[in-house]
Amino acid sequence: MSTEKPLPFIYQFAAGAVAGVSEILVMYPLDVVKTRVQIQTGKEVGEEAYSGMVDCFRKIIRNEGFSRLYRGISAPIMMEAPKRATKFAANDEWGKVWRKVFGMPQMNQSLSILTGASAGATESFVVVPFELVKIRLQDKAQAAKYNGMIDCVRKIIAQEGVLTLYQGLESTMWRHVLWNSGYFGCIFQVRALMPQSKDKGKQMINDLISGSIGGTVGTMLNTPMDVVKSRIQNTPKVPGGVMKYNWAWPSLGVVMREEGFSALYKGFLPKVLRLGPGGGILLVVFTGVMDFFRKTRAE
Repeated sequence: MSTEKPLPFIYQFAAGAVAGVSEILVMYPLDVVKTRVQIQTGKEVGEEAYSGMVDCFRKIIRNEGFSRLYRGISAPIMMEAPKRATKFAANDEWGKVWRKVFGMPQMNQSLSILTGASAGATESFVVVPFELVKIRLQDKAQAAKYNGMIDCVRKIIAQEGVLTLYQGLESTMWRHVLWNSGYFGCIFQVRALMPQSKDKGKQMINDLISGSIGGTVGTMLNTPMDVVKSRIQNTPKVPGGVMKYNWAWPSLGVVMREEGFSALYKGFLPKVLRLGPGGGILLVVFTGVMDFFRKTRAE
């Protein structure tokens, strides 16, 4: 994401990994709340029903303990390094490809959106198994079935088949294409509008602002796909059974028909509170680590 000459892939991968783990350690409880709210179908009652983000936080802490807000974090911690590393490295590599294809010496906003979408599609292949395990562990109804990440993977493979780990690939791909195109497209535009500075502190603030705006726009674009992805991945496969939520676009129709259009934005508040500032954290840490690598190589 730096405007300076790109470093080799391994440096981009390492910087993306550090940025991703930093973001998730700060923001993970919001992801747990987001998932709990998204997988509600409206049939829950009493303590099992959440009226919103604050109510969900309150009931999880009161009924299950504070540590439950970090339930399943091992899967995303393991996922975040390759996921975020792939995001930033793929974005830089796809940028080179599309500039060459269109004969453009520099990036523009249209290329930034196309590059972000391509990086999102690439990233989705890495994250699907981790996302599925994370969703299963975050769901209160299913969490009791598993004694942690490894046990969850083992039981899913034994009971539902190894291909189940890629259940929801299509919806995950749509989710990441939409988020990355909005994220990287906004970063390019906002950075272009903001005054450039050689002062590291001011540039960090610029990155925090542009990354936060990009994360917010990306979240607005991809939340409906995130809702159906959570539903698809949280549905166990039953031999001979027909899954209610399967492909992304038909699942959008099912949710709208049964619960209304607003249900497609379930969990939006905790999601945007995580991925708005989280997008800023990602960009600041990634840029900072890349600058550190440049300085180290120069020395």
